[in-house]
Amino acid sequence: MQLDKVVSYHKALADPTRIKMLILLAEGELNGQLLAEKIGVTPATITHHAAKLREASLINERRDKNTIFFSLNDYFIRNTATATENLIYQRVRSTGGSERVLDEDQRMKDSVMKSFFTSDGKLKSIPAQLKKKLIVLTHMVSQLEKERKYSEKEINEFIKGYHEDFATLRREFIMHHFMFRNDGVYVLNPQEMWARWKDLS
Repeated sequence: MQLDKVVSYHKALADPTRIKMLILLAEGELNGQLLAEKIGVTPATITHHAAKLREASLINERRDKNTIFFSLNDYFIRNTATATENLIYQRVRSTGGSERVLDEDQRMKDSVMKSFFTSDGKLKSIPAQLKKKLIVLTHMVSQLEKERKYSEKEINEFIKGYHEDFATLRREFIMHHFMFRNDGVYVLNPQEMWARWKDLS
């Protein structure tokens, strides 16, 4: 189980400077120099902490000539609380539910699978609606091996078996907690961390 991955994510938050950076970035994109001035630290300090936040997928980076701009990975931050809660309460969470809800969930899943996958299992297009997208992503990552370490090339080839836009789908795997990436190595997260389409209204 990837408990160390959960710990690493929260360690990235365990620093006052990083929290200040995230608070400032919540107001919009900023470059390193401006962040340093607002917080009262050196640009080198910002670079150091930005690396930690980027590794944990808390922020995004964009380069414009010689200037690097930082922005929040907003969805990932908002989704983390739910992912952590699911992991903590996994043993006591009710697995029951009304038959009606289960039937509706199955019909929704069947409808998405029929609409977005061909008869030979290829992905026709990436759904724009989040719930449908999560159903598609869940189906795909369920075909990967637990605990196995995949190189980026291997993940790209796996995705290309479904759809040609491997770069977008690879990012979606990370963004929605399906996989953890570290130094170019990809590993499946525990299912309790995966973004759950059933939790969406």
